[in-house]
Amino acid sequence: MSSDYQKFGVIGAGAWGTALAQTLASSGRDVTLWAFEEDVVEAINTDHENKTYLPGSTLKSTIKATQDLSELAGSDAILVVTPAQHMRGTLASFVPHVRDELPLVLCSKGIEISSGKFMSEVLEEICPQATTAVLSGPSFAADVVKGLPTAVTLACNDWDVGGKLISSIAAPTFRPYYSPDVLGAEIGGAVKNVLAIVCGLVLGKGLGRSAHAAIIARGFAEMTRLGTALGCKPETLTGLCGLGDLVLTCSSEQSRNMSFGMALGKGQSFDDYMRDKKVVVEGAATAPALKALSLAKGVEMPISHALANILDGSENVDAVIERLLAREHKTEIMS
Repeated sequence: MSSDYQKFGVIGAGAWGTALAQTLASSGRDVTLWAFEEDVVEAINTDHENKTYLPGSTLKSTIKATQDLSELAGSDAILVVTPAQHMRGTLASFVPHVRDELPLVLCSKGIEISSGKFMSEVLEEICPQATTAVLSGPSFAADVVKGLPTAVTLACNDWDVGGKLISSIAAPTFRPYYSPDVLGAEIGGAVKNVLAIVCGLVLGKGLGRSAHAAIIARGFAEMTRLGTALGCKPETLTGLCGLGDLVLTCSSEQSRNMSFGMALGKGQSFDDYMRDKKVVVEGAATAPALKALSLAKGVEMPISHALANILDGSENVDAVIERLLAREHKTEIMS
């Protein structure tokens, strides 16, 4: 009998949750996918397609969709893919079904606005009996559901659980790498979404690829400073869940965060951009939480703060650009 996890629950049937469910099912895993919307459940079970969040992709017929969280109770491991700002409520609803040491793999990237906590901290507060893991890295749902080559980070403090998750989740074109640095993996995923909006804004404003590259590089310096202040391993942020994810998300309009940033740079408001869209722009919610966290920790993050100010209306785009360019000249390595 295999020592791998065979039965998976996936909480959240957005594009990423659906793509992960497809990867697991394609490897022969038993997958139950929880969705909030009744029409999404019906479409997956009847037509084997998530027409709302991942249209055009034929899903494995073995994926069972449900609106009942209790149907995930007997799973060997759970992938939690609900948006960061809904994570606490979702976990609270699922907690009656969480047995001791059940692996809960967090697949959403962000910081909770109300508490300033990362998703692993929220999980440990709501479900302390579970074993925490984080899945993060450069990965677009559209690529993963097609079986295109993808490499990610699987972070878990428990090597035995982490190794077992990796062997269970891995597929021929989906390659997880182990890390013991859970918070480091989360910092990379949260900060890169904020920076992707800024990169999109720079291009939408017509400031050119040189400025775009500068934002990626200086943004990575901000990510590293925050990680260092919070006790993370520097090598975590130079890996897939840090620099790797940053490069992907900041370089493609396929990224919802970068796409929103481009619209912002062209003069659109957040409300205008989101009209008729059923997607979550995690970076927009994370920006104010990241600003508050970095101020509390005394970490200099001028690019991230600038976006938070733009989004709350305290500064306009042109004023922010002028202010950033007028900052005191510094030594790159020490700044």
